[in-house]
Amino acid sequence: MSSKALKFFAAGLAALTAIASVVASGPASAQVSGDVVKIGILNDQSGLYSDLAGVGSVEAARLAIEEFGGQVLGKKIELVWADHQNKADIGAGIARAWFDKDGVDAIADFSNSSVGFAVQALANERKKITLITAASSDFTGKACTPLSTQWVYNSYSNGYGLARLMTQRGLDSVYLLTVDYAFGHAFANDVRKAVTDNGGKVVGELRFPLNSSDLSSYLLQGQASKAKLIVAASAGSDMTSIVKQATEFGITPKQALAAPSVFLTDVHSMGLQAAQGLQFLTAFYWDRTAASRTWSEKFFARRKAMPTMTQAGVYSAVRHYLKAIEAAKTDDAAAVANKMRELPIKDMNIENGRVREDGQVMHDMYLVEVKKPAESKRAWDYYKVVATVPAEQAFQPLGASACPLVKK
Repeated sequence: MSSKALKFFAAGLAALTAIASVVASGPASAQVSGDVVKIGILNDQSGLYSDLAGVGSVEAARLAIEEFGGQVLGKKIELVWADHQNKADIGAGIARAWFDKDGVDAIADFSNSSVGFAVQALANERKKITLITAASSDFTGKACTPLSTQWVYNSYSNGYGLARLMTQRGLDSVYLLTVDYAFGHAFANDVRKAVTDNGGKVVGELRFPLNSSDLSSYLLQGQASKAKLIVAASAGSDMTSIVKQATEFGITPKQALAAPSVFLTDVHSMGLQAAQGLQFLTAFYWDRTAASRTWSEKFFARRKAMPTMTQAGVYSAVRHYLKAIEAAKTDDAAAVANKMRELPIKDMNIENGRVREDGQVMHDMYLVEVKKPAESKRAWDYYKVVATVPAEQAFQPLGASACPLVKK
């Protein structure tokens, strides 16, 4: 080979080596955008949902991050949080700033469906992850995205499922008291469908403003309807007000009362005297297993309160998100979302969970009954687990999903 050919060959080899070096080093340097994984907790931290989510969700996320030693793929994990004040425009504004200026990779919780929808759509545009614990079934229905997942429960599992159970037990005439925003509407729709599907009848509905303290006039109209069952399609202080005032006015136990969205902090607030006998579905109870007790005691040491199902769900969601980053070897949203759907979910609460193609996290639910005061041995000892509802029965069948991602 001539010297000129040798020089040409050497130059070409050097160029190929340089290209190979760039290709090899490119993904490694781009594994984690901005050299940090940043997670935001966006929820109600000052209003009616602050006890069931709030700063407790922040602490739950922090516990998940600490399990990873504060880093993933050798990069630091940062946690930020904010109060959306139950206003969709404020929540969307915070999320936009987090995505566009602060480099937040994923946002969890929401605790309000209206805010959740606004941020879910924005996150999909920005190619970011959302880990949703708000309740509307539409998050994994018509509003589903490839980058969002819904944890804990939804209006189908706790609305349709509970109403079906009550109707089948003979409580086949229902009056709805619905909080007037997306959350309440979603629950009311699922309750209505369950009642009619099982041969019952919804005899009336009244909608009331969010965060109402005096619900007496609404309850009295529900009483006048003579319905066998009054369903409070609400949560937080709205729901607890209905339960307490129904007791005060003597509506219960003459008419049964169901509340699809009940949290441990609600029962703590109402007291066992008012809440005893109330049955509902929950995704988590701190005293159900040895593993749930151990984790909950850690949470209690920091918050001086046992965790709600939302707070446990935030822990589970953040933990699974970080495991997916670890498995995908990148924080790229599409790659991580795919891994989240591939990896099984197993933690202190979920024994054998998975993320379905529509983003619904599939796990068992639990029918619980609030204990009588004499049955409780200490503070937060409030539930009896009556039955386990398997995931496939608890959540809407995939074939009935309105999610455009689902193959028909």
